[in-house]
Amino acid sequence: MSNTQTELSTPPEDAISALQWSPVSGHLAVASWDKNVYIYDEPKNGSRLMRRIAHRAPVLDVCFGRDETEIYTACLDWSVRRYDLDDGEAMILSTHNAAVKSVAFSPEHNLLISASWDKTLHIHNLSHLDVPPSVISLPAKAFSITLSKSKLTVAMSTRTLYIYELSALQSASSIPSPDTTATSPSGSLLQHLTLEPWQKRESSLKFMIRSLSSMPTDLGYASSSIEGRVAVEWFDPSPESQSRKYAFKCHRQPSSDPSEANVDVVYPVNALAFHPVHGTFASGGGDGFVALWDAGAKRRIRQYQKFPGSVAALAFSRHEGFEGKWLAIGVCKGFEDGKEGDGDIEDVRVRVFVRELGEGEAKGKGGK
Repeated sequence: MSNTQTELSTPPEDAISALQWSPVSGHLAVASWDKNVYIYDEPKNGSRLMRRIAHRAPVLDVCFGRDETEIYTACLDWSVRRYDLDDGEAMILSTHNAAVKSVAFSPEHNLLISASWDKTLHIHNLSHLDVPPSVISLPAKAFSITLSKSKLTVAMSTRTLYIYELSALQSASSIPSPDTTATSPSGSLLQHLTLEPWQKRESSLKFMIRSLSSMPTDLGYASSSIEGRVAVEWFDPSPESQSRKYAFKCHRQPSSDPSEANVDVVYPVNALAFHPVHGTFASGGGDGFVALWDAGAKRRIRQYQKFPGSVAALAFSRHEGFEGKWLAIGVCKGFEDGKEGDGDIEDVRVRVFVRELGEGEAKGKGGK
């Protein structure tokens, strides 16, 4: 396969919520509202479906652990689950008090972090399984999280962002706190953790945050909104660094209505993903387009052909020798136009595409 794009032959049956590549191979995990997680083989082996893992409720997020033998899932039934892909063993790590929106694994700190609409984070210290998961209260519903090597960034429904240092979370979650232990809805033990975030910020975007993605350099992150905008920001709180942050319009298309000349239809930016090598990033929108951006040069590198539906999720491959070689693109119904009964919308199928990037395809314009 050379600079080509292929489509997975056995996609989920309902909307795609998340995509992630294995850290050690080309295996791809896909989470869906059809109550399943799908594991696909490497693209060089035809991306065949290897396993379907059934859940009791829609799966809102999925991530791999240290290798391809374990995955963690976030579910609408409030649970955070671990699945061993070798022996099929499943276990509930913790239970929130509402749907779990996001789950992410930090290999540097051996932490699994889940974020829920119940306004909490659960910190699972996998190096200390004898210690109950720690609960951190948030001021609002968590809509998205992203991890860099040293930071956790949490976006909430109030447009507030909290940034935590992972080393502080690791240290605090490794010590039992019997005075603050409580019981989750499933009967498992939890311990409440009082830990102030390293930084508190208000989003540069005026509307609800839809997605987050961290820079591979561990220097900052990008966020996107439902109103066709992306913001790029840096962690360093110094005035010099903060003066570099910016936001821009994207995923807007001219209206097809003749009475609305010079009017753009604004689509949500549903997905962001940084390239692990070049530091450029991809955005996917409700308009069906995927674009590559140079964060440093503040310009678009390229835009791909329109996909047959709303782009719901994006992920770059990250295993050794193939870092950023493949871009997975999840496409499904988005109903951004409010036309649930429209024939064209009903014809949109759930589809997963894998694009093999050519040499320098995702390299920034200013790169050497």
